[in-house]
Amino acid sequence: MVASAAARSGTATPEASTSKIDPKATGILKEMTGFLGRQQNLSVQTEGVMVVVTQDGQKLDVPYSSRVAVRRPDRLRAERTREAKERAFFYDGKTFTIFGKDGNLFAQAPAPPTLDQALDAARDKLGIEAPGADFLYSDAYAGLMDCVTSGTYVGQEMVNGTPVHHLAFRSKDVDWQVWIETGARPVPRRYVITTKDVPGTPDFRVELSNWDFQTKLPDDRFAFKPPPGAQKIDFLKRPQATGTGGAGEAGKGGGQ
Repeated sequence: MVASAAARSGTATPEASTSKIDPKATGILKEMTGFLGRQQNLSVQTEGVMVVVTQDGQKLDVPYSSRVAVRRPDRLRAERTREAKERAFFYDGKTFTIFGKDGNLFAQAPAPPTLDQALDAARDKLGIEAPGADFLYSDAYAGLMDCVTSGTYVGQEMVNGTPVHHLAFRSKDVDWQVWIETGARPVPRRYVITTKDVPGTPDFRVELSNWDFQTKLPDDRFAFKPPPGAQKIDFLKRPQATGTGGAGEAGKGGGQ
């Protein structure tokens, strides 16, 4: 994940060299993050690959598919369906819940009252990261640009038939790229992160589609009701999230 809590709180390290950052790239990025930050209801489909590097240096692709729904200021639901262990993550403004469908297991923990705080707490305390979480903050621009040393407008391209702006940014430890739809709806369509300070420089890649800002999302969309026979377990204790894409675990039930 690129974004940081320090950046959003206004305590981030200043950019190293603004002369290496193309204002066209930051202008398009700021337009995208501002647009998403104004949406009260949003949902998006993600298709991604996390690259895992084994101890002997082999890279393994781990594909996943998920659906993410957000209602500001304090609701989130993310479901992953394209893995051996299907799982769902709920945030209802008071509680985190993660549910592993295959084992019928769930874990719960207290949660802070706002989405921005919840995204940080889920990652830092529980090792859980919602797909595309970098774009869900109310001020995603500050987190994305934290410690960026260079930024480039690569040009206009096509992603799955949609015209997009291709932007590329670099920092000391991470390179990342984002493809943003042109026109009146500047949503991210593709996102790639390369972690340079990890052996093997693993990638995290995600395609984002089926953006919906019109559907009103009711409370019950974000409320977890244990199915019959579900067993409650404890979250695994994790000091912080790891990896480029974020994939925490809850007991034996799996993470989001």
